[in-house]
Amino acid sequence: MSAAATLLPLAAYGFVLGWSVAWPPGPINAEIVRRGLARGFAPAYAVGFGAASGDVVWAVAIVLGAGAVVGSADAKLGLELLSTALLLLLAAVYLRGAWRGIALWRAGTASDSSGRFDSIRGGYLLGLGLALSSPWNIAFWLAVIGRPETLQAGFAGAFVVAGAVLLATNLWVLVLSAAVVVLRLRFASGAWDAIAKGATGLLMLAFAGAGVRRLLGL
Repeated sequence: MSAAATLLPLAAYGFVLGWSVAWPPGPINAEIVRRGLARGFAPAYAVGFGAASGDVVWAVAIVLGAGAVVGSADAKLGLELLSTALLLLLAAVYLRGAWRGIALWRAGTASDSSGRFDSIRGGYLLGLGLALSSPWNIAFWLAVIGRPETLQAGFAGAFVVAGAVLLATNLWVLVLSAAVVVLRLRFASGAWDAIAKGATGLLMLAFAGAGVRRLLGL
């Protein structure tokens, strides 16, 4: 069997897998939606691109043999703590922003969402941090790279699967960011910005609560 015939099914598997895990609601998708509604396409896409960059780090690390280290119980616990703390911080930032936005809207003053945290660079770093600190990402990439079909194909198979997953997730980020921009054109207002921040803050709080429950073994 030729190399192409071996790697093509792996690429198809990786693409389908990447698309299927990219669209469910989560902190990264919630932040893409919020930034898209508040500031447009580029800030929204920056979050997804940052998350994809974090996925590249995990994928390469696991392919090169670091999976045994990052997959240890202590490493997972540390990342769970870091991820939960980051989500709690984000929840506080967004809920505070929503409160201030409502006050400004009632006062008839335009809200300002152009701070450093909402910049394209800030979005990229946030997406990168969320991806790198997520224990789910470690489990996901260990499962993807550890499949018998992938291992039998060696390094080439592992990188083909990882590349296909990242291609699919980036395609999803493009679609989601563009769709949100269309909504932004219809719903752009100070009140809508406050609602978006409040909803995102509550989602981040819910995700952080799930992390706390996992840490407590509930």
